[in-house]
This record gives sequence, C-alpha cells and structure tokens, in this order.
Amino acid sequence: MPGSDQKGLQHIAERSAIPDAPQDFGDNPLEVRTTDHYTAEYVASFVEKWDELIDWKRRYESEGSFFIDQLRSRGVRKVLDVATGTGFHSVRLLEEGFETVSADGSPDMLAKAFANGLTHGGHILRVVHADWRWLNRDVHGEYDAIVCLGNSFTHLFSERDRRKALAEFYAMLKHDGVLILDQRNYDAILDDGFASKHTYYYCGEDVSAEPEHVDPGLARFRYRFSDGSEYHLNMFPLRKDYARRLMREVGFQKVETYGDFQQTYADDRPDFYIHVAEKSYVPDEELTDHYSAAVQTARDYYNSADADGFYATVWGGEDIHVGTYAAADEDIAVASRRTVATMAALVDIGPRQRVLDVGSGYGGAARYLAGTFGCSVTCLNLSEVENERNRRLTAAQGLDGLVDVVDGSFEDLPFEDQAFDVVWSQDAFLHSGDRARVLEEAARVLRPGGVMVFTDPMAANDASAASLAPILQRLHLESMASPAFYTQHLGRLGLTSVEFHDRSPDLVSHYRRVLAETERRAAELNGVVGDDYLVRMKAGLRHWIDGGSAGQLTWGIFTARREEGAQR
Repeated sequence: MPGSDQKGLQHIAERSAIPDAPQDFGDNPLEVRTTDHYTAEYVASFVEKWDELIDWKRRYESEGSFFIDQLRSRGVRKVLDVATGTGFHSVRLLEEGFETVSADGSPDMLAKAFANGLTHGGHILRVVHADWRWLNRDVHGEYDAIVCLGNSFTHLFSERDRRKALAEFYAMLKHDGVLILDQRNYDAILDDGFASKHTYYYCGEDVSAEPEHVDPGLARFRYRFSDGSEYHLNMFPLRKDYARRLMREVGFQKVETYGDFQQTYADDRPDFYIHVAEKSYVPDEELTDHYSAAVQTARDYYNSADADGFYATVWGGEDIHVGTYAAADEDIAVASRRTVATMAALVDIGPRQRVLDVGSGYGGAARYLAGTFGCSVTCLNLSEVENERNRRLTAAQGLDGLVDVVDGSFEDLPFEDQAFDVVWSQDAFLHSGDRARVLEEAARVLRPGGVMVFTDPMAANDASAASLAPILQRLHLESMASPAFYTQHLGRLGLTSVEFHDRSPDLVSHYRRVLAETERRAAELNGVVGDDYLVRMKAGLRHWIDGGSAGQLTWGIFTARREEGAQR
C-alpha cells in the first residue's frame, strides 16, 4: 500500500512533539455520546499504560490460535487490522506470516503500535491513520480479511456511523473475504450487571476495568492502574443480536458468533463475543452446506438414527411437537394434534392460500392443514431424515399435490419476499442461535395481510440463568427466547395484533407424558434407540419438567399480523 509507512512515521513524529493533556469529558461526562470523541479519550499517558491493561503475554496465552485458525481456514493472506490499538494483533499477524496493514483512528495508538512492532520482533508496521467511516479514502487495496478487535466497534455512537463503517469494511473485502469483530458482552451488563472473569481480553493483574455508569445508550468504563492513575472511556453498549443484524443488513452472508473463543457457551456467561462474518455469496442450492453452528447441531441431532427412532416411536411419527392436554394421561398423538387444530383456529386459512411450515418435522401439521382446508403447504425443515419420512407419509395420504417438502434453514429461507399468506412453526425456533434473524426471515416472506402463528418452548420473562443451564447444555445453545423477546422483535418488524396465548401448564404435562411413555415402552425402544441416547433423553425430559414446574419455562401460541400495505 503505497505511502502507508511514511504516513505512519509522520504521525509518530508529530505526536511525539505534542505534550500530553488530560482526558476532557466536559461538565457532564454522561452526555458525551458522540463517535468523534474517542480520539480525545486516548490521551498519550493513557496509551502508554494500555499495554499494562492488555498484558501481551497473558493475552497471547488466553486467546491461543483462535484468530489465526479462523484466518488460515479461509486461505487468508492479506489482512487489514482496522483497530490496531497498541499493535498486539498486528504484531501477532505479522509473526504468523500474514501480510498486514495496521489502521487506527488514534494517532497516539498508532505511534505506540509502531514502537511496539520494533520492540516485539523488529517488525516495521505499515500504519495508516484512518477513520472507518471513510476507510476507502484513507486505505487502499482489497483484503482477504478485516479484523476489528479490542471492543473497538463500540466507539461508534450513532446507527448511521455503525452502518457506514460496516459498509466500508464490506467494500474493502474481496468477494470471499471475512470480517472478524469482537465486543464486550453488553447484553449481560445491561440485563444482569457487570461481572468479569478478567481472563481473555484485559489480562493485566494490577489494573481494573469496570463500568462506572451503564444505560441503554452509554457504557462508561473506568480504568485504574497500580500507580493510582485513572482514565475513562465512553462506549455504546452494543447488543449481540443487534450487531449481527447490522452485519447481515450490510451484506454479510453468514455470521457466526463465539463466546470467549468458544462456539457453544451456555454453561458460562462469556465476557466477550467474537463475530465472524463472511462476505462470500451462497446460492440457494448451496445453503445447506453453510448452516450456522446452531442449525448444524440441530440438523445432526435430528438426522441421527436414535432421534428418528425415538420421535417416530414415542410421538407416533406425525406431530412431534408439544401437545395440549385434556387429561394428564391423554395420548401424546391426540394432544399433539389438538395443538395443530388450536393453532389453525386462530388464523383464517382457505384453499387459495399458501402456508409455510417452518421446522415442519414429520409434516403432521402440513398434512392436517392441506387435508382440512385445501391450502398448499411448503414444509421447510433442516433434517433430511425427517423430510424423507414427511414425503413418504404425505404421499401415502395422497396429499403430495398440496404439500411440498424443502431442505433448508429458517435462518436463510430460500423463498421470495411476500410469498406466503401464513407462516407457521411449532417448537422449532429455539434451535436457532439467532432467533431475531429467524423472525426477520419469516416476516420477509409473509404477504401484507398475512399471519404468523407459532409455538416455542421459552424461558419465562424473569427466568434465572442458573435455572436454564441444564436445558441449554442439553440443547447446545447459549440462551432461550422469552415471551418478551418475541413480542419486542415482532413489533420491531412491524407486525401488529401480536398476541401470546399462554399454555405453560401444557409444557409440563407434555414432557411428563413423554417421560412416562419412554419408560413404559422401554422394551419396544430396545434396539430402536441406543441406551446412551435414552439416558440423556430421560435426564433432559426431567430438566424440562423441573424448569416448567418451577415457573422458569413457558410455552404457548403466538399470533401476529402483517398489515395490508406494509413494506419491508
């Protein structure tokens, strides 16, 4: 990149001649909520102490080869580090053989990074002073990867700035490039208060980094050092799902999120999230090869012989969802079919309508709707094993002219906008790691005037994280949705007449019945389902029963309408 080294050296010379000034947040620091202020927050004396906060040696050990492995697995050679800071990751990338350009908006940080490059291995960093909002103006060339690390993206305070920065990142990546961006777990800070393992990012032993003030628009952190000095940073508390949504809306095709470098992190609240966003466009016919980690986990499970044998035997092979019970000992298949009929009664379905069943399982609901109302139903489901059973059952009932079965993920629906009159789903959304995205996709394919109707096992609005841990561990998920979550996001998407029909007692009744049937039919299941699977299944069923009985879980039917004339 011509001129980058000279530009960096020029900034170093200029900054070295400027005396340090204290941080200035004005009379009311809580009112400082502008993107451009961050350059004034990184004063020279704070930058000089930054490496005490990071502790390069401990940071190197804690993150291991995570970023290196992510880049190498994608064949990356050329990397743009857009949040260089004092140079830790730029130096690491150079050591690992990546062609690296180091950019930052703080001249003091760049000066320190340049010096650190020389100190740590004699590397001459190619530094560029750049503002992300005009990155293509300040930095030249295309890159295989862009890394934006150190919680830096939270310095952007406006929606417009965040979108513009991501658009600039996207534009500077090659057609199959990748963006790796990290952030603090602000969801936990906003919802539950601050706690930190102080292990992965800010590893310095004699430094504290804690929030002094937190509200939905500001996280003001205080940094205290062993010599008694104290500094502050004002940052925007970026929620995880919001960040993921912005990346998708800018154009990134797939976004995977890790917690403290782990893909599954339900057991322990992570301090940091790392988003890995891929630019490469995936045609519809190749989507099944690019499922998210959560969807792939669910797919592998439901494709297994044990799962197929269990659900087909215990549930009866038609409606493998939560039932609504008229009596505690009612047959599971009868109660499950009642749920389908109850949901259908809440929406208007006619012979000319198109219904999308998202997460359709064995297709019991689709056959009921097609056979009862004469509508056409498209089944979208991630398990090829379940889909094949669905096709056989549908053909046997003479309904294959009305019911179509498609392999796919609810996070990337392979259908045109506004293609369906009804979007239907039963107990499927919980298997996604990005339920906000699932709702967005469902709303996208819903016609104006159309209705969304779905059920999902959920956490109660006031459920504790500890009470959900056994269930989340069983599902390999980080979290569960709640009625408040679905209500909020349906409203965000412009859907109206949102109603939740609470049927929480049925959740407990259902899992009690499944557990009882599993134990009663042990001999029948012998040879159909493995012993280890049954042990885990029964333990999981008991967790569902305990959680529901304690009021930590809920279940019911959601309905929401897309108004006539509504556009997305």
